[in-house]
Amino acid sequence: MAASGRGLSRVIGASSCPAWRGAHWEARGRLKPEYDAVVIGAGHNGLVAAAYLQRLGVNTAVFERRPVIGGAAVTEEIIPGFKFSRASYLLSLLRPQIYIDLELKKHGLRLHLRNPYSFTPMLEEGTGNKVPRSLLLGTDMAENQKQIAQFSRRDAQAFPKYEAFMNRLALAIDPLLDAAPVDAEAFQRGSLLQRLKSLSTLKPLLQAGRVLGAQLPQYYQVLTAPITKVLDQWFESEPLKATLATDAVIGAMTSPHTPGSGYVLLHHVMGGLEGMQGAWGYVQGGMGALSDAITSSATAHGASVFTEKAVAKVQVSSEGRVQGVVLQDGSEVRSKVVLSNASPQVTFLKLTPQEWLPEEFVDRISRLDTQSPVTKINVAVDRLPDFLAAPNAPGGQPLPHHQCSIHLNCEDTLLLHRAFEDAMDGLPSHRPMIELCIPSSLDPTLAPPGCHVVSLFTQYTPYTLAGGKVWDEQERNAYADKVFDCIEAYAPGFKGSVVGRDILTPPDLERIFGLPGGKTCWKEKNLPWRRGGEETCKGTKDHNTPMSTTVALPPAEHIPLCHDPGPALLRPPRAPVLQLPLSSPGPVSLWQRCPPWRRRHGSRGTQCSPCRLQRPQEHVTLNRL
Repeated sequence: MAASGRGLSRVIGASSCPAWRGAHWEARGRLKPEYDAVVIGAGHNGLVAAAYLQRLGVNTAVFERRPVIGGAAVTEEIIPGFKFSRASYLLSLLRPQIYIDLELKKHGLRLHLRNPYSFTPMLEEGTGNKVPRSLLLGTDMAENQKQIAQFSRRDAQAFPKYEAFMNRLALAIDPLLDAAPVDAEAFQRGSLLQRLKSLSTLKPLLQAGRVLGAQLPQYYQVLTAPITKVLDQWFESEPLKATLATDAVIGAMTSPHTPGSGYVLLHHVMGGLEGMQGAWGYVQGGMGALSDAITSSATAHGASVFTEKAVAKVQVSSEGRVQGVVLQDGSEVRSKVVLSNASPQVTFLKLTPQEWLPEEFVDRISRLDTQSPVTKINVAVDRLPDFLAAPNAPGGQPLPHHQCSIHLNCEDTLLLHRAFEDAMDGLPSHRPMIELCIPSSLDPTLAPPGCHVVSLFTQYTPYTLAGGKVWDEQERNAYADKVFDCIEAYAPGFKGSVVGRDILTPPDLERIFGLPGGKTCWKEKNLPWRRGGEETCKGTKDHNTPMSTTVALPPAEHIPLCHDPGPALLRPPRAPVLQLPLSSPGPVSLWQRCPPWRRRHGSRGTQCSPCRLQRPQEHVTLNRL
């Protein structure tokens, strides 16, 4: 994706690899022939796993194929002088326990909370010299009601009750993110003992039901019904309903009329930062700074992180036990434990020897839904967008609405549905849904003085175009031009402010970030009762896999790329625990020497004999004793 540049690019100066980026992504540690644990992929979840393991004394190495760490949570200087959160661009769903355990603030993580947080300008004709209306929402409920009353006094009165209703549901559902999935397979096919044991996985779900109480049927409808049906019961004004509905479809090949879209909306309500429920914010220095903070926490305890070290395959012994990995350059790295932060398709269909995987498992992995509606466009501009509905200040300094998620082509839910229908016909939306964010409005370090970086999260764009067309440079630019034309209608002069742009269609997101189909968001497939059922594969409960001593981490695309790193694997209440299934019978030599947390006072690891497990179906728990 070549960036089109004007005079400013020449003033700043071009560089194929800016100095700041080279230092930023310097590999941590020297490659050794053997580690206690190996993590494939330096996405945020892989880095979190490495940080927890290393804090427990497990010698861990992370291998990343790209020259930058973070997976989808990266900062890249695509256009000279402009630093973009190239994929993920907002933070919220990072679990509080991770933030505390890994001491991310100590390791440099700085956040910019947004208030207000949502801005929806209108396109209104026939208003004469009047400024078009807009809807600005923030944390001040009285001000929110004043804004909503422009469109409906009834809706203004209903909004506080709606917020309380959704917050209660979020309070009930949030603990399920930290709980093991419901073991539906054991309920259906397990022995009596297995069925009794699986009852424990129901406990968090039952607790959620108790919190919701008599309103459980209404809450069930939120999780299963189309979001339009839910919102129609609360509100009458289309601008408010469409603004709320964007959070129910963003990142998903879903219409507001699709059953289950309400759960995607709930995911955004469940977010939070620094104790503020529902808060979303920008990371100082871009999303790559978050990945850097996690990496710093891991490497401070001795973890090794390597960039441009692609894993070619997982090595498996003749007994079906993982022995390590082979890198693309032919280097072999031994390890009895391998964790994969790559996508399920890459992990099991490309890296893992197929003869060790059940046919049913491979079939279900190959049939995972990877439809993506998203094209991400990163834009460098030499001035702030000047919206008709909220004109800029004379000095050009950012105003409150500039820090928001700015929703365009979102005047009513019918517009969103029509955009979805275009994609179902294999066409990019004629009026795409656009979420426009300007992180430099709060973080001026991202752009030269007076300039800004703009993130455009747009949909709907199908992976495969109709009529045999492909996403070549011409099609990319044609779609981006259409998006810019839409923005121009709301903010005249926007196109003239553009310094350069980086266009990432679904195939580009797949190629660059390893997101199958370019899919950035799996929330619509992650309903609490599905997490252990139809959307998972046999043998993968608790992120375990059919392979002995391998674990599949939630990859970056399993969380909303459009926003944040989301929940990661290791986050228990007391000490981090990683359970690895040893499904093959016979003795298993897990360590070449006794792990640090098992050493007696004064003993040396080299004097300890290897730990061995004799029983099949045993679990090794890595925990501080």
